[in-house]
Amino acid sequence: QVHLVESGGGLVQPGGSLRLSCAASGSFFSINVMGWYRQAPGKERELVATITSGGNINYADSVKGRFTISRDNAKNTNYLQMNSLKPEDTAVYSCYANVVLISRSIVNAGGQGTLVTVSS
Repeated sequence: QVHLVESGGGLVQPGGSLRLSCAASGSFFSINVMGWYRQAPGKERELVATITSGGNINYADSVKGRFTISRDNAKNTNYLQMNSLKPEDTAVYSCYANVVLISRSIVNAGGQGTLVTVSS
């Protein structure tokens, strides 16, 4: 079993910053990729950022230059630093992880999501 717990969402004014965290716990061998999705009301889910265990990073075009994803492999935690937030960044942000279990099977795990609201 793998559990992902997000934290750090909330209300912020346009131009402000927030930092999301996602901690993985449970019994597993390793985590390959960690990342964040977001879904705004009435819109499709969007992959925001990913980071591999080796540190390779990808961002959606919509957040490049404003968001930074990082990872602490020792803590099985990743962070999404969001700067220069815009109202269109308002969404539920959900963490995900591609996990190698003790059995060496590979599963995708998802968190419950945390709401980010950008509004004045």
